[in-house]
Amino acid sequence: MGLIDRLRVPPISSHDTRHQKEAPILQITNLTVRYENALALEDVSLQVKTAERLAVIGPNGAGKSTLFKVVAGVLTASSGEVKIAGFNPGGHICIAYVPQRSQVDWKFPVSVADVVMMGRIGKLGLMRWLRPGDWDFVHQSLQVVGLEDLAQRQISELSGGQQQRMFIARALAQEAELMLMAEPFTGLDFNSQEAILDILDKLQERGVTILASTHDLNLASAHFDRVLLLNRRVYGLGSPQEVFTTERLLQVFGGHMHLVQTEKEVLALGDTCCDDETTHDHLG
Repeated sequence: MGLIDRLRVPPISSHDTRHQKEAPILQITNLTVRYENALALEDVSLQVKTAERLAVIGPNGAGKSTLFKVVAGVLTASSGEVKIAGFNPGGHICIAYVPQRSQVDWKFPVSVADVVMMGRIGKLGLMRWLRPGDWDFVHQSLQVVGLEDLAQRQISELSGGQQQRMFIARALAQEAELMLMAEPFTGLDFNSQEAILDILDKLQERGVTILASTHDLNLASAHFDRVLLLNRRVYGLGSPQEVFTTERLLQVFGGHMHLVQTEKEVLALGDTCCDDETTHDHLG
């Protein structure tokens, strides 16, 4: 599957821009998803406020990708309900998906500016002519993430951190209000992670809500408002201090994680470092 297919947005006819003023940006109630005979998610409920940062934590196959797909409106739930600002998610243009970098064909012959413009086209629709103001959106989005000097660079020439920032710029060009990020920190060095976190701070100031899946418990504890501990069902939702208990982590990760109790905290060691859910797509 090529880059365009990975980033495809719903047809413009299905785009939904409605918002209920007092409704949470995301409300999930008793969500269950089955793939044939396999249970991917079971009775998941949660509410996310505007501008909140929520880290989704769980092992491979825990249902993280499935959860994001249902929220994005590209996968139908078996039962339960998902509401984006009070309305169904299908085609809701305020949602942006930042894919896991390992799932993208980086040999696809497009520039950084081309990818960011895809977000603008998603906002306007395929049949609309791009205007100078739309290119202004692209340039401003690149400036926010610090890639304005690389606008014409081929995507294959970017570093991992630059690739991630490019996708965030695409979401900005789309004027996304809810951003779903699949393992945004995996494979990045410390400086690249810090650059992404600085950008997330800017997005939060703009009122953008972030859901990000990650295996890094320390990063989630330090930089996210709340965490969702997920393994097909919810094992914990709240502050990292409340959720990351020894009992819960062992329930969710089992033998994939070794826990060391110190005087001040529980350290998690030996968890899988990356989440290649392409090989577990039937389970999320």
